Amino acid sequence: MALQIANPVVVAKVAELAALTGLSKTAAVEKAVDEMLRTSASAEQRRAQIYALLAQFDRIAPQPRPESDIVWDEHGLPT
Repeated sequence: MALQIANPVVVAKVAELAALTGLSKTAAVEKAVDEMLRTSASAEQRRAQIYALLAQFDRIAPQPRPESDIVWDEHGLPT
């Protein structure tokens, strides 16, 4: 199936990428698309890992704060 790129700026960028990498235009586009797919999937995986970690934090019971044992004087200083 053919892909037609009507935007001349994009066509120029593809030609520049092909020239810089020594790849054909088709290979340059394929490599760029593969890289974007890989990094997009990685970003989604990182996001899922972060949400899983945050969910673990939410399950941790609150701990007493050590400063609650400190007695404060009338000037706001610990005694």
